[in-house]
Amino acid sequence: MEFGKVLTAMITPFTPEGTVNLKEAKKIARHLIDNGNDGLVLIGTTGESPTLTLEEKIELVDVISNEVKGKAKIIVGTGSNNTVETLRTTKAFENNTNIDGIMVVTPYYNKPTQKGLILHFEKIALSTKLPIMLYNVPSRTGGNILPDTVKKLSNINNITAIKEASGDLVQVSEIADLCGDNIDIYSGEDSLTLPMLSVGAKGVVSVAGHVVGKEIHNMIDEFFLGNYDKAREIHLKLLPIFKNLFIETNPIPVKAAMQLLGFKTGVCRLPLSPPNDKTIEILKETLKLK
Repeated sequence: MEFGKVLTAMITPFTPEGTVNLKEAKKIARHLIDNGNDGLVLIGTTGESPTLTLEEKIELVDVISNEVKGKAKIIVGTGSNNTVETLRTTKAFENNTNIDGIMVVTPYYNKPTQKGLILHFEKIALSTKLPIMLYNVPSRTGGNILPDTVKKLSNINNITAIKEASGDLVQVSEIADLCGDNIDIYSGEDSLTLPMLSVGAKGVVSVAGHVVGKEIHNMIDEFFLGNYDKAREIHLKLLPIFKNLFIETNPIPVKAAMQLLGFKTGVCRLPLSPPNDKTIEILKETLKLK
């Protein structure tokens, strides 16, 4: 399954009362597709999946996948730190024909061994016909999917991609070397997309794609055309945006940025707090809204 070059992990907008704002979610999805994104990753970290109920997740995915069907790939985050719960969530989306794949994060908090990770992901893969993107983000989960483990998992037919957010270019290089074309590597950090392309990545699961999706797509296109100087020029121009969208815990800054751009995003659900005043000022300057 080819997911594309630029996938944005979409925010989940909330009403002032704290409910999921489905009308605004459709508007944001259309904005992303119109601005350089090949696909959307729904209810991932940026979509505040830990604070959404399963019922909210199902409704949100149904609304967005119907809104954008045929226009972009749809990948749905179904992972948790409980294998049975991950299976239950995955099953809830199994028959949605508008979904192109699922993203399954490394189990967090309980810190499984590499053997446990293999058993966990194998069980999920065997339970579904949907293509699976592994999601490795050690800074959030406390665990790391090692290259040898990725190699073993890449031999499972429907494990087709990995969102690699370890920040370790040596590890990414080893995955590319061990797995070859068996798995598509996606950068999980906007600021490392260009370096990761140079060692074998196919694209990015982006946060900055909310505001500079076309520019990110242009950077990746220039890289694959062999125009490395142009790709580097775009990367360096975008670097302040990549940096400033993470000056507080994601997705606090990107929701604030989208609010500044006119979208009714609402604030994050607790325990994530509203952005502080300094963050707003930095984002206004970064987005040239001053």
